[in-house]
Amino acid sequence: MAIRKKTWNYSQSSASKEKPKLSEEIKEYLTEKGGEIVEKIFKPEYLKPAPKNLTINHIVDIYTKWHRNCFYFCVKYQCPSNAHTPFFESKFVKFEYLGDEKFQYSYMRHTGRWYPTFKMTVDECLKHVTSEFPY
Repeated sequence: MAIRKKTWNYSQSSASKEKPKLSEEIKEYLTEKGGEIVEKIFKPEYLKPAPKNLTINHIVDIYTKWHRNCFYFCVKYQCPSNAHTPFFESKFVKFEYLGDEKFQYSYMRHTGRWYPTFKMTVDECLKHVTSEFPY
């Protein structure tokens, strides 16, 4: 009996799933409002001066950024002097565009995986991130 050789096959069904296109108006609006939330709420609350003898990671910046159809709220940490890298980035909230002006609101769990919670509009996502900060 001949041994059957395993091969890779192209699957049309998985390749045909295209992500919905995000309009520039929504992208600009979310960038502007997300920046306001960071500057007015998160930075005054969570950015504190670094201690002289840094022994644990310390937040040095909070910001937003886009990657494809996802909008992220990010934190930049400064590490102690004995660490491998001086800084690292962590994302804590993600808005993923689903189409029809709806977003999937997700937050990063302690396990390192995104936990999707609600599907809602841009304004509902922004309201939720200010009222339910996931820390």
